[in-house]
Amino acid sequence: MVIHFNRLGYINPSTNIYCKWWTFLEYSLNGINEMLMATISIQRHILIFHSTLFNNRLNRYIFHHLPLLICIIYPIIFYIIIILFDSCDGTQWNFYANICGLANCYMVYEKSLATFDWIFNNGFPIIVIIFADITLIIRVIRQKLRRHGSISWKKQRRMTIQLLSVSCLYMIAWFPGIIIATIQYLISPTFLLDIQVEYIFYLTYIICLFIPWISLGLFPEFIKWIWKIITSRSMPNNVIKSIK
Repeated sequence: MVIHFNRLGYINPSTNIYCKWWTFLEYSLNGINEMLMATISIQRHILIFHSTLFNNRLNRYIFHHLPLLICIIYPIIFYIIIILFDSCDGTQWNFYANICGLANCYMVYEKSLATFDWIFNNGFPIIVIIFADITLIIRVIRQKLRRHGSISWKKQRRMTIQLLSVSCLYMIAWFPGIIIATIQYLISPTFLLDIQVEYIFYLTYIICLFIPWISLGLFPEFIKWIWKIITSRSMPNNVIKSIK
């Protein structure tokens, strides 16, 4: 949808229902992404420091499966109610701006709900991700020192870079938009509005572009396996060229 808009320069089809479904899909997927990452960041602490907790099937459902399921269901239900079932006639949309100008009914006419959405559904998960990742690094290092064990700084450095990369990625993608939106709803509705729609909101797409590469860093053996396949497939061609 974004690529289609960027190609044309306007929303097509320019209808109320299209903008509703576009924003619903956009907000739901973003919310699921953030909440899943925040939950996984917390569960990582349990897996490392309290791994026996998951030995019990009931605990696995309560502390692992159920939170992940809630992270998927809650944003969908929330945005179905406030986006798809809104009472606006659609005249508030901007058909010449990305995502219809972010002009959902609740964002334009219900400032308290919009503020809650930005702070709780977007801002809070980002804070949890950053806090959980940084504290995990501190806890791992402190546990090593407390047990007077030798710290493999090479291994810790890799973990630190990976976790901080995730935290920085989400912070860069979401903090500017959250801060601007909060100022708009609490102080000035037009504060950096054009910049937010035309530039700031595009930052959220860097998560889709970079998170797979950061995730690959968690599996060095997988990278070696991929590299082995690539090099093995290129060897016959090199052999043929050398013979010629």
